[in-house]
Amino acid sequence: MSGKILIVDSVSTNRIVLRVKMLAAKYDVEAVATCAEAMVRIASAPPDLVLINLTDPTDDGHDFCRTLRGDPATCHIAIISVGATDTSTARFGALDAGADDVLPRPISDTLLLARVRSLMRRRNLSRELQMRDGTNRNFGLEETRAPRIAPARITLLSDCTNAAKSMQAQLQAGLNQRIRVTNSDCALIDDDSVGKTDLFVIDGSTAQLSAGQLFRLVADLRARESTRLSAQLILLPRKHTETAAMLLDLGADDLILGDVTADELTLRVRSLLRHKFNQDRLRETLRDGFNAAMTDPLTGLYNRRYAETHLRHIAEKAHATGCQYGLMMIDIDHFKRINDGFGHAAGDRVLCGLADRLRQNFRPEDLVARIGGEEFLIAMPRTTLEEVKAAAQRLRRLVNIRPFPIGDGKSDLHVTISVGVAIDSQNPDEMTSLGDLFQRADAALYVAKANGRDAISVSQTAA
Repeated sequence: MSGKILIVDSVSTNRIVLRVKMLAAKYDVEAVATCAEAMVRIASAPPDLVLINLTDPTDDGHDFCRTLRGDPATCHIAIISVGATDTSTARFGALDAGADDVLPRPISDTLLLARVRSLMRRRNLSRELQMRDGTNRNFGLEETRAPRIAPARITLLSDCTNAAKSMQAQLQAGLNQRIRVTNSDCALIDDDSVGKTDLFVIDGSTAQLSAGQLFRLVADLRARESTRLSAQLILLPRKHTETAAMLLDLGADDLILGDVTADELTLRVRSLLRHKFNQDRLRETLRDGFNAAMTDPLTGLYNRRYAETHLRHIAEKAHATGCQYGLMMIDIDHFKRINDGFGHAAGDRVLCGLADRLRQNFRPEDLVARIGGEEFLIAMPRTTLEEVKAAAQRLRRLVNIRPFPIGDGKSDLHVTISVGVAIDSQNPDEMTSLGDLFQRADAALYVAKANGRDAISVSQTAA
């Protein structure tokens, strides 16, 4: 099944009709007559989406929606109000209670299913981000990012000057912030102000933009790297349900069919921005968590955990393509003397200085990692033994030629390194396992240090 839907409607005929439609679309569907029954079902097995009739005078569906929105355990459940009276007051009441959309009767099957698909996509994305965020928390990577408090960046796209001025004034008054206005031609120009937009309000309610132009505009905005995460709210004429359904499937986040009051427009914009900022916060938290889990906090290089995983990918690709890959194990000579003689702060400066030289002198595809106290690893895909040896010699000279500043008014410190080199077999049928190669590079490093340090040693198997 592609999602779980709960129908809440006191009219049995309505429940049956909606249930048949949702089952035909391959959703897992339950139907109940009252909000009390719905709360029992939700407590045992939360749905992804609720279809609720808010016109029942004997049941307070609006309070039910507010309850779902106010509970952290259920606030992410999507809600569509079905069968509401098609008035601005009824729509605003449903949206203000927490509904994501309002579809009055007669309900367009095409639009209903498109709206369900759209909200299911959003629900699935939220669930995935929350799951990853939960994993970060299990690893002790608690969220430290504060909620965003800066004004939203809103761009109104309209090809009708008079309509744009009126809508801009409404939004600026309702949101108490500046609204940028541009036309559809300028929307796809690579421009910082467009690329940094949080929400596009796209006016398709006038005759200036055809359905085809709207389709291309929505799809292009969703496909471009700079605008793919921007929310989209589309305004359309009342009868354009087929166009509305297609726009939702192309990536629009919300739609308004027909006339809209300033209050409803502001409410929908606030709702979309709240959701967008929450998704941004989760993404940023995940990115911060990944960096914390996979990088060394002192040098900013990848850590051992990441290096071991990425090395496996390098080895698998080398074996699949018949190319060689090489490893260097690097150790700072007499590093304990640096810490003991000049202090740990000086030792940290040396580690960071060496990390910078490693970053600046290897290819983007090479893996550079700190795998221990003063030990570093470099993996070089598609590299011969002679190339690895030459790179190691170049690195040793780069460390030797320029002393490392250690601060506190002390003289720069001369530092040397020892390097162990290993490469997989030149015969594709005898390629070395990752574990063996790692051990060989480590053994070569030991030989370099035993032979007086400030030296390079190559694994005898590779040589």
